[in-house]
Amino acid sequence: MSRERAREVFDEIAADCLVRDGVDLGRIFSATGLRVRGKAFAFPIAEGLLAKLPEDRVTQLEAEGRGERMVMRGRAMREWILVDNRDLDLWPDVIEEALAFVDGITP
Repeated sequence: MSRERAREVFDEIAADCLVRDGVDLGRIFSATGLRVRGKAFAFPIAEGLLAKLPEDRVTQLEAEGRGERMVMRGRAMREWILVDNRDLDLWPDVIEEALAFVDGITP
């Protein structure tokens, strides 16, 4: 799947999220992604979608071969998953789960 198509899919999902209270787009690392009350929950990168989910869900997706735990500076991040551009069908559910998770843990 092309990066352009992946970005189109993200933008379509983002448009649905942006009508909710507290959700906006903002800079996350070197990308633009979705935030709820200023806390990042999902953003596209060249390889796919990064999303913040509960650790057990990240582990489940990884075990199913539907994602990889994000590694930053050699350290695996407990609550961040990378969902490949080839798995665009999973993006809407992952983004929805990420929004619910971060919304629930953000004061």
